[in-house]
Amino acid sequence: MTPWEVFAVKYADRNARTRKDSFLFDDNHDQPHEMDYFIWVLRRDDEILMVDTGYDREEGDRRGRPVRMEPAEALAPLGIAPEDVSTVIVTHLHYDHAGGLRHFPNATIHLQAAEMAYATGPCMCHGPLQAPFTADHVCEAVQRLYSGKLIFHEGVGEVREGVTVHRIGGHSRGLQAVRVLTDAGWMCLASDAAHYYENFLEAKPFPIVVDLEEMLEGFSTIRRLASSDKLVIPGHDPLVRRFFPAEGADHIIRLDRGPLKEPGT
Repeated sequence: MTPWEVFAVKYADRNARTRKDSFLFDDNHDQPHEMDYFIWVLRRDDEILMVDTGYDREEGDRRGRPVRMEPAEALAPLGIAPEDVSTVIVTHLHYDHAGGLRHFPNATIHLQAAEMAYATGPCMCHGPLQAPFTADHVCEAVQRLYSGKLIFHEGVGEVREGVTVHRIGGHSRGLQAVRVLTDAGWMCLASDAAHYYENFLEAKPFPIVVDLEEMLEGFSTIRRLASSDKLVIPGHDPLVRRFFPAEGADHIIRLDRGPLKEPGT
């Protein structure tokens, strides 16, 4: 199998946070704790796969969480035009992962069936569960379904040779992680199955959770999916930018060759 190049692309951050926003049952709950927002690019020869779309400036302004650059613009140093992207793996439908779907109009999206059922079902009658979703983003996914541009997975599914998706749940009912073959070994793009290294390395749950048991079991699953812990990539940890090298621009991080230093060092 030919390995994939993998890039993390940072488009926003939110630094006015504390550890109570990141971990349940944390002793240092008032300590500052920053968060980065990423989308991911998988590239092999001329083929491009996107993992998530981020959220755009309009959504950021609405939520008081401004972007540093539009995710679509952030892809420019990689030579990627949003309209040319044909495949997007959506890890889940929260605003910061599916909020830019409309900017990738020609993409077929890959989604867990459980996530669509969750985001359009009776759970959304509850305000705290509904809060991370935006109706327009969910409706965009439904539009892709009706236009023949949505592929459902149930549990484990293959997107391309060397790229598989795996339902984790926990944070959102149909949250999926992405396993991808790289030169460094099997990498797991955990997305929000682990926002931070600390979540999965120390089994510390993130506070936004629909199923705590699934979240805890998911920490073990993402570690099994990767060749080693150093190849588990959390969804929001600024440490990713410290462990892995930049590629051509400060906001683009090269993942597939492995880290310059490992978590815990």
